[in-house]
Amino acid sequence: MLSPLESEAVLIQPRRFWARWRVRAGYPIAAIYWLLAVPTSRSIWIGAIIAALGLLIRTLASGHLRKDTALATSGPYAYTRNPLYLGSAFLAAGFLIAGRSWIGGALVAVYFAVFYYAVVRSEESDIRERFGATFDEYARRVPLFFPRLTRAANGARSANAFSWAQYVRNREYQALLGTIAGLAAIWLRLWLRARFGH
Repeated sequence: MLSPLESEAVLIQPRRFWARWRVRAGYPIAAIYWLLAVPTSRSIWIGAIIAALGLLIRTLASGHLRKDTALATSGPYAYTRNPLYLGSAFLAAGFLIAGRSWIGGALVAVYFAVFYYAVVRSEESDIRERFGATFDEYARRVPLFFPRLTRAANGARSANAFSWAQYVRNREYQALLGTIAGLAAIWLRLWLRARFGH
């Protein structure tokens, strides 16, 4: 039988694997997507609006998330167990629309589906290990990804309100900065295509 420390190490290993390769694979995917992009100003504006919705979802979620100390069940977590990844899906969709490339879009969609699904499942295993029956009860009421239309009733009413301090502690502002940089890169691609034709 594994000791608590060994058990924790076994749980963390798959999560680290998927998280590390999600980042490593993300750079070449982003470069290929950028090269394949054929944006227009209209596609960029529509994509930016959808990405902004993703940022809003992620912002609300991060202000309720107290990593490794409490099970998040308030705010967006009352509708989906993974609002951060739901927000990321809207961000990805925004960039797919902004880039206006079927091949680039398909590449990003496959990347997102493979890596994020694996990360979600790995993280849920860790959370279940930490919070046990409390998490099982929460998971019974709240869907994994696609949100409920109505707020799930909290068994033990959560007192956690949205916190800007928690948003900063979770470094969610990095998603905002990354989105701004990504949209700037798409605008650069538009300019280069207009100037040089490719």
